[in-house]
Amino acid sequence: MSAHRRKNSRRLPRRRRLGRTLLTVGGVLAVLAGGGAWYVYRDLSSSIGSSKALEGARKSAHGDTNVLLMGLDSRRDQNGEPLPDSILDKLHAGGSDIGGYNTNTLILLHVPGDGSRARAFSIPRDDYVELRGMPGGAPGATAGKAKIKEAYGRAKARREEQLAGEGVKDRRRLEREGREAGRKAEIETVRAFLGVPVDHFAELNLAGFHHLAEALGGVPVCLNKAVKDRYSGADFPAGPQTLNGQQSLAFVRQRHGLPGGDLDRTKRQQAFLAGATKKLNEAGTFTDPVKLIKLVDAAKQDVVTDAGWDLLSFVRQAKNLSGGKVHFTTLPVEGFARNHDGDINVVDDMKIKRLIAEQIGPKAPARPSAPGAAPAGPGASFPPSSPPPAPPSPAPSRPEEIDGGGVPCVD
Repeated sequence: MSAHRRKNSRRLPRRRRLGRTLLTVGGVLAVLAGGGAWYVYRDLSSSIGSSKALEGARKSAHGDTNVLLMGLDSRRDQNGEPLPDSILDKLHAGGSDIGGYNTNTLILLHVPGDGSRARAFSIPRDDYVELRGMPGGAPGATAGKAKIKEAYGRAKARREEQLAGEGVKDRRRLEREGREAGRKAEIETVRAFLGVPVDHFAELNLAGFHHLAEALGGVPVCLNKAVKDRYSGADFPAGPQTLNGQQSLAFVRQRHGLPGGDLDRTKRQQAFLAGATKKLNEAGTFTDPVKLIKLVDAAKQDVVTDAGWDLLSFVRQAKNLSGGKVHFTTLPVEGFARNHDGDINVVDDMKIKRLIAEQIGPKAPARPSAPGAAPAGPGASFPPSSPPPAPPSPAPSRPEEIDGGGVPCVD
């Protein structure tokens, strides 16, 4: 064989090998591209904080989904460790011991199974209600009245006291089991107050607002007028604007200087969620692997959800959360009062149940004829609370509403 033919014979196998290599790489890339979302989803499912607080709980019917969003006013991470000083400085939220474990944000998100408009109900944090689900208590028993935001922290402290009495000294175990008790109590208290099931929950700490906004590249909001508040760090002009992480936390935390105080802060939280949802939809986050990974990384740091929640299915359902299909409502209060727990919101729990049932579920149960009698029926909940400890001052009794179709302007 001539040298020329030997050279060509060596060249052909190389070309074939190169072709096979390119085909293999191309195939791998195609598989990765097609399975990227699935990989990210599995990564999120395996690494996000997981809770068993909803085990055995009653579920919604007809494919409906109720998700309780809980925002903790905590300066600590999921292991109970203080957030880094660099983060605390950005949050403008004081030291790690401030805030405790109050759930200053409580929003029930209802996603109908028939694809109709989603609704979100904000529960003012100072609503004075019967607490449920406290460690050591009988199932369904009340544990006295307090602000609804305190159920988590009180249950956490009680469970940690129980464990300490049993000789448990492991700080991480105390934190882990204490938080599980807190979640269970908060969820059960909300469930009893509203009279509807809670199918899933997501818990977010203070840093979560910061990291979510950063992962999204900013969150659009709109203010009716300029504000400046040294307590929260809020310093914003009037009109539409996009907030970074630090600004977002100040935006949702401000209550000083607002006409409605805490009730206006609730509207801020709704406006933030509406803006974040709009940004998610417009940015194509769920189809952009880089953006999705940033969002997943943020969730790993700050979010805890119930075990077994199929997030991929919920994301598909969440199409209803964009394009003007979320209706935000702040639940009404009847008045304001003051007692040993400080300033409280006086609420009519049967009125709340009726409002919720009219909008997302079966009719509210009839008022029990005897104290402590268990109401029956699919919308069953608990008897109304006792009269307030002090005469209330006048307050709006009509629910405040925001249309989440775009970026609503708020005070």
